[in-house]
Amino acid sequence: MLTTRTLGPFTVPAIGLGCMPLSGMPPSKAWILNERDKAIGVVQAALDAGVRLIDTADIYAPTWNTIGHNEVLVSEALRTWNGTAEQKSEVVIATKGGSTRTPLEGDWFGVRGRDASETYLYRAVEASAARMQFSTIKLWQHHRLNHFMPFEEQFENVMKLKAHGIVENIGVSNYNAEQLRRAIKIGGTPAQGGLVSVQNEWSPRSRNNAEVRDICAEYGIAFLPWSPLGGIDNSDNLTNAHFAAFEEQAKKHGVSRYAITIAWHLATSAQSIPIPGATRKESILDNVTGLSVKLSADDLAMLNDSLPPNLPLDELLVPQPPFRA
Repeated sequence: MLTTRTLGPFTVPAIGLGCMPLSGMPPSKAWILNERDKAIGVVQAALDAGVRLIDTADIYAPTWNTIGHNEVLVSEALRTWNGTAEQKSEVVIATKGGSTRTPLEGDWFGVRGRDASETYLYRAVEASAARMQFSTIKLWQHHRLNHFMPFEEQFENVMKLKAHGIVENIGVSNYNAEQLRRAIKIGGTPAQGGLVSVQNEWSPRSRNNAEVRDICAEYGIAFLPWSPLGGIDNSDNLTNAHFAAFEEQAKKHGVSRYAITIAWHLATSAQSIPIPGATRKESILDNVTGLSVKLSADDLAMLNDSLPPNLPLDELLVPQPPFRA
């Protein structure tokens, strides 16, 4: 039986599947766009292995005018999966909104805007639910903050989505500690029907805003690390000199260094539910083996002592919105 964690009102295995790569993002994964059956097979392999958290977003798409590509794919994968009705009811497809794309392709993600207006967010959740053929979205997360709109106004608009009736639970992404504390003050804790999850980048390579994990532990909020292995095009860096300890622990426990990294996430935070991406069945199945690894205190100390200097925060996340006076 897989190790489980609490995600708002849900109990799910302590690993999810990040589905962004299945929409050909970044460009190194573009080949999957010609292998739709294979992409759906990755999601279904994860479900067969017991994974019950599937992470997507409206903006995960090959081009600016194919918004919703990933949402359509993962919902199709769930509908066509051969699991029982009870098993399907256990699955939490978490989507995100609040980011926009334009025809001006400035980088592989497209020129990214942010819109947290009440009208835009209402339209976004309605569109996501329609694409996925859901009457309600189990978990919707605010993807990125607008740099110019007051923070409090943005989060108040996010919380209104529950009253709108389509969103059951609210999460956020790319928040720092002060923003998280203010969001809890505005919307409440999971027990109060408020914020249930925070999805931030966190890996052996990138450990910014560490206090966010402490706040999650304090209030019982799930912490969902994105790029938990160090990033889609960077995971092989786990083999460099800084990560010799991960390779040593992998040999000790008879698993891959990626499985050890998943075990490291779980051992360092009781709220952590990492969401590694995958474009191959073998990858997510390998990651799942990390749930069975029990790191001793000495094992964990060895890994933590080996961590490299923390990478700086992604420059796209540096500009922050103002707080109300």
